[in-house]
Amino acid sequence: MTDTKTTQTEVGPDAPGTVKTNLTIAEAGAALRSGTLTSTTLTRTILDRALSLNDALGAYVVITEDAAMQQAAAADADFAAGIDKGALQGIPLAIKDIIAMKGAPTTANSRVLAPDWGHGTDAVVNARLRAAGAVFVGKATTSEFACGLPDPDKGFPIPHNPWNVAHTPAGSSSGTGVATAAQLALGGLGTDTGGSVRGPACVNGHTGLKVTFGRVPKNGVVPLGFSLDSIGPMARSALDCALLLEVMAGYDAGDPNAAKVDVPKYSELLAGGVEGLKIALPVPYFFEHEALDPEQRSAVLAAVNQLVGLGATSDEIVLDHAAEAKDANHIIMVGEAYAYHRDNLVHRWEDYGRFTRPTLGRGAFYTAADYAQANRFRTFWAEQVAKVLGEYDVIITPSAPTPAERADAMDASSRLAKPSYTGHWNLCGLPAVAVPVGLSSSGLPLSMQVIGSPFAEATVLKVAHTLQQVTEHHLLVPPVDALMAA
Repeated sequence: MTDTKTTQTEVGPDAPGTVKTNLTIAEAGAALRSGTLTSTTLTRTILDRALSLNDALGAYVVITEDAAMQQAAAADADFAAGIDKGALQGIPLAIKDIIAMKGAPTTANSRVLAPDWGHGTDAVVNARLRAAGAVFVGKATTSEFACGLPDPDKGFPIPHNPWNVAHTPAGSSSGTGVATAAQLALGGLGTDTGGSVRGPACVNGHTGLKVTFGRVPKNGVVPLGFSLDSIGPMARSALDCALLLEVMAGYDAGDPNAAKVDVPKYSELLAGGVEGLKIALPVPYFFEHEALDPEQRSAVLAAVNQLVGLGATSDEIVLDHAAEAKDANHIIMVGEAYAYHRDNLVHRWEDYGRFTRPTLGRGAFYTAADYAQANRFRTFWAEQVAKVLGEYDVIITPSAPTPAERADAMDASSRLAKPSYTGHWNLCGLPAVAVPVGLSSSGLPLSMQVIGSPFAEATVLKVAHTLQQVTEHHLLVPPVDALMAA
């Protein structure tokens, strides 16, 4: 396994051409408050990089250049007036293009969604970010309606993995993942129904958090699976994800699934280490599947050993029926997605991308009995996982069986037969974070997943943060400039 490291340097003088783009949100915030950096200069630098690289990387559907510069100027004016709105003030972010954002269209990367969907409004989560002084770089690419594979015939940008453009950036929050890794934003928003925050975080080499179901309100977001969807932060570090979540989380009456649970100061709960933390390693399926890449497995176990060296303990356990949990998540997801898209699939089949329409259409072939049985299994699975988490603080698995696949080798149908390590936790609504744990021998990111009890985001982020205090995997940046030159 290759373990290439990069060392962050201090932010230079606030002058054109001197701003580092691989800053964490926490680092950029400190620089903004110290006066060594302005949001205007940081945002201008990020925008120039995004405008230069977007044709090659396909991170954004639209870059909202003028609006971003106005937000940055407003953030600087607030700083100058002594107004500090919090850690996200002046920070450039990418917003997944199924989340309504004032001043930009919401397309879901589809020719089917009504052109005026969400027009002129912010989803609740975006309204909260805007009120906190964040800067929106643009709307990030997504798999069409957050499912399927990109279809070049539909005219939307095709996202590419910045570590190797021949490989997938995963989905469905592809653009936010690419933008975060390639420094076209300092972080941003994704959604996760079966792994769509953690998948891109895994293969693009940054941190991504799937939150507890109901932790972040979803009104103003195009749905995929009503009972599985969540909105999660994507950023370079666990601390950055905590800073984002502090603003994003909290009850809103407009979302019937939003939880009335207090929002802690997540960023203040990450310190203290993992002394006494109990880790469960579900070995069958997650660590012994024949499709699991040996480098992925070794990197995750090495990271677990580092946590044990810092005071945690780990046990191998058996968590039966993991394969059935993956299937149950898929049945529920496509059943609920088909319910949302049924009329349009009947009348506008060809307007959907060639990979999206069979994925959505598959929902027509599952019966009401199949859906009911999947939900019955969901209850059983949640009970089994709850028993484990009653004895252990977290469950750790690889985030995915392999590093990023070659894009030209991916096939929507064959993916059904492959293992997945993420949808299991959507099925029972649990928080789970994808954490970088190094690079493969081919130079592609490897990733570990940490799963916790309901509303234990602070716990899973603390595990990730503790690891990130003794490693630099999350600070690695892809060789984008060299790739572009080649």
